[in-house]
Amino acid sequence: MTIEEHYTSIAPKLTNWLVATGSSYEDACDLVQRSFLKLWERRDDLRDNDSAVVGLIYTIAKNLRKNAWRDDSRMAFVDEIHEDAMEAAQPEPSPSDAEYLRNRLKKALAQLPPLLREAYTMFQIGELSIREIAHETGATENLVKVRIHRAKQKLQTLLSDLRPE
Repeated sequence: MTIEEHYTSIAPKLTNWLVATGSSYEDACDLVQRSFLKLWERRDDLRDNDSAVVGLIYTIAKNLRKNAWRDDSRMAFVDEIHEDAMEAAQPEPSPSDAEYLRNRLKKALAQLPPLLREAYTMFQIGELSIREIAHETGATENLVKVRIHRAKQKLQTLLSDLRPE
């Protein structure tokens, strides 16, 4: 596959995964673009191994995000004060509101232990295979399956009040 074909196939999944694991949509889009730019810069070193490219692009995006978060943590958070004041003025969303459900899911995902969250979001949101996740994380395929299963159980517990009766 060409890098353009990889972009068409991977970019939406990678964007969704970044958003689900804590990035804003705008930051996720930027990270995806920067990740593929880095991949493009390394194009001569790539082999014709599509699963390796998928793992590499997720690793690049994850590292770029870590760097961005580290750099952001060094800045003063003056904007947060303004955002907190704006949020206080907003009415509480209702449980039927899509934004409310998205926020609940984000908060529930944030409560998962990091290894469970990583495996679950790579599988469900990033749409990577068990084998790709195992390769990416250095875990065995069985361990990846266990982590995904435990993440699902924990999310069911955390979001049990949202189930229709």
